[in-house]
Amino acid sequence: MTAVQDERSPVRTAPDPSPAPLSDRLRRALGAPVRALREAPRRPLLAASAVALLSLLVYAVVRHFVHTSMVDMIVYRAEGAAVANGTDLYALRVTEWNLPATYPPFAAMLFVPTTWFPVPFLRVAITLGNIGLLALLAHLSFKLVGWPRRELRPIGVILVTGLGVWLEPVFTTLRYGQINLALACLILWDLTRPDSRRSKGVAIGIAAGIKLTPGLFAVYLLITGRIRAAFVAGLTFLGTFLLGALVLPDATWGFWTKYLYDSSRVGKTWIVDNQSMRGAFARLLHTTDPGTVATLGAGLIALAGLAVSAWAVRSGRWLPRAEAWGVCCAAVTAVLISPISWTHHWVWCVPMLVLLAAEASVERARPAGVRRLRWRAVFWATLVAFLSFAMWAAKPVGLAVLDMSPWRQLPTSVYPWVGLCFLLAAAVRIRARWRSAGAPLVRLPGQRDAGGPDATRGRQQAPAAR
Repeated sequence: MTAVQDERSPVRTAPDPSPAPLSDRLRRALGAPVRALREAPRRPLLAASAVALLSLLVYAVVRHFVHTSMVDMIVYRAEGAAVANGTDLYALRVTEWNLPATYPPFAAMLFVPTTWFPVPFLRVAITLGNIGLLALLAHLSFKLVGWPRRELRPIGVILVTGLGVWLEPVFTTLRYGQINLALACLILWDLTRPDSRRSKGVAIGIAAGIKLTPGLFAVYLLITGRIRAAFVAGLTFLGTFLLGALVLPDATWGFWTKYLYDSSRVGKTWIVDNQSMRGAFARLLHTTDPGTVATLGAGLIALAGLAVSAWAVRSGRWLPRAEAWGVCCAAVTAVLISPISWTHHWVWCVPMLVLLAAEASVERARPAGVRRLRWRAVFWATLVAFLSFAMWAAKPVGLAVLDMSPWRQLPTSVYPWVGLCFLLAAAVRIRARWRSAGAPLVRLPGQRDAGGPDATRGRQQAPAAR
């Protein structure tokens, strides 16, 4: 996918103030995948489909020989059973690891349908469902980034779906039967909707009601000027709380007054499975409880990450793909500052990689005089990091993880380092565009002159001097 895409910010464009009826929009949405496949170039589409199918077949074989416990799915099913049977939600312990319920009561209510089916069926259904969600996440990521050309996007979706199962966060999500892909799709679907939609923010509020971390995206909406959407997200989250309190009053009281603050229920902070900054601090300081140092560090990263997100979005006049940079920076900030971010929480690597691939593609298409290698190098380094399974390869046994030297700890905290570097790269990118905003521009290959004084409105072209 080397097509040149006009450098523009696709998400922030206001739509027609009088949207089509819901039935028409639904019909168009359901028919969109078929139309997209028809418009895609036939030979590349068939080649991509063959590669994706082969990759998924290999994945199925590997999955058969690798222990696939899907323990989180079993916990979700037990939570749903506790709601259905009226038993104590937060007293349950399931699987050989005695895992408890850790999500809000609203999430447990959504898990009730999993009790209608046997576990063997759920293993297959949830795996196939997660692969479908991976395809949806790829589609939403391409839509967010506005790359590649529309007729090439089905090829990209197929390739990401087939090859994306080898990204460690996605592989682990499938292995444990996690819900991270569903949450990411809810959030990205909301963020790629026009700002004029009155219901924008609802999906983010629902995601926050299931798992609290997505609530940071309501803050992102607020600081980037989408005040109504931010309040819609907050009110929706409040609605999930009230629904949980109405149906499960005791569990709601227990969660919000006690269990939410008991981090031992979630897991050990210091183990390499935890790829948040707090986990990295614990390993770096050789302690099971990094305390105030980690709290202050996470606070500073939260401020810096949100500042970069807002800076990106508010630089849309100069910055190509400004909304994509803002969303990805907010997502990276969310997983970095969470007290515990398991490796599978980093499924946000999918939109990150799509964004970096877009930057690399546009960079490659620039005239030789302004072409550089930097974004291609950044893309490949990030891809290797998420394909590497580095934290598992370097994982020592037990408490030995707290005795490692700082250099040996690099692979065990690979995702926090990638996240910090991504935020830094975003800041450098924005600053460079601000500095070059007044420089003479040269036309990129593939850009057409529509004529008239407004021909380049909404486009970003390459500064001649950079």
